[in-house]
Amino acid sequence: MPMTPRTCIYRRPNTAGALKCLGSQGTNYLESLSSVQAVDEDKENEQGNNGGNGGGIDFSEGDFSVESTKSAVEFDSAFKQNLFAMYKFTRPHTIRGTILASFAGTTRALLDSPGVTLHWSRLLPKAFVGMLALLLGNAFIVGINQIYDKDIDTINKPFLPVASGEMTTRTAWGTVGLCGLLGPLIVAKFFPPVLLKLYMVGWVLGSLYSVPPIRTKRNPIAAAATIALVRGFLLNFGVYYAVNDAVGVPFRWSPKVSFIARFMTVFASVIAITKDLPDIEGDKKANISTFAIKVGVNKIAKGGVVVLALNYLSAIISGLFSLSAFNRAPMIVGHGCLLAWLLRNWAKTDTEDMKSVKVFYKKIWDLFYLEYALYTLI
Repeated sequence: MPMTPRTCIYRRPNTAGALKCLGSQGTNYLESLSSVQAVDEDKENEQGNNGGNGGGIDFSEGDFSVESTKSAVEFDSAFKQNLFAMYKFTRPHTIRGTILASFAGTTRALLDSPGVTLHWSRLLPKAFVGMLALLLGNAFIVGINQIYDKDIDTINKPFLPVASGEMTTRTAWGTVGLCGLLGPLIVAKFFPPVLLKLYMVGWVLGSLYSVPPIRTKRNPIAAAATIALVRGFLLNFGVYYAVNDAVGVPFRWSPKVSFIARFMTVFASVIAITKDLPDIEGDKKANISTFAIKVGVNKIAKGGVVVLALNYLSAIISGLFSLSAFNRAPMIVGHGCLLAWLLRNWAKTDTEDMKSVKVFYKKIWDLFYLEYALYTLI
């Protein structure tokens, strides 16, 4: 009598014995699938150790084979890993700064043009492509830096995808090339020539920062000037100019725009100097001269705090003596609170402990973000 085929259910549990195969040939089939289960559990455990899925997943033969289903799981895991590597490649803390600068600059420009009729159907798409161009430029600059700093980053920033091997140099170059090409094309297509010129100034300066033989990051003054100009002046001026152009208002310097351009240029210069504080070991081995190496971590950190404190005091004084130009409460009280927060975090920092220094550097970026929130209120 021919045997009637039975449904075989294969589960990937944490314990053995979850495979039930009904039928007269069950014994041989059980032994065969048990060997598959043993190999699969080994791979599952390996994935768990490497941060993979590792959970209990049920499979029914007939819908998918064991091999094809396992490949789908591995593909999903690999896709997530590659996506996360690309996320890290863009340096998210810089992306946040760019996005906040765009939103704050756009809001400020619209608030400064109260009588203008806004055509949202035209403004929103232009704002979107403008943001995209800025993010592509951001990714291009930080990406090319990771390619040329691969050896240094294996010491200073081993979590970055190129340094850790999560992303190949070939993939990194492809990403950088695509971003470096699409960004200028978008600006040339949708924005006036003056903005393309400004964009390309930032593009070139960002390249020269990392690319030999110029590699301005080797000189601490040139490095600080590059970052301050690109992230301080060009970004804030460019966004404000683009929004005015989009709504049909001629560009004019307002006290608020002048303030943010000056304030953020100083702030960006502090970031440019303090970013090297945790990177002394790798920079020394790569023969990169930084203020942190020349002067010392403690003195540079103190100097950065002093410069930022003076920057905040200048904002408070501007609020006190330029009553018609600014909203008094956010200009005075807001900057006073940020100054107090800066000093509080500095008081908790131990410059002999690199973990503490890294935490303080992140707090400086938090203050950078908060300034853009304040910019919309002043």
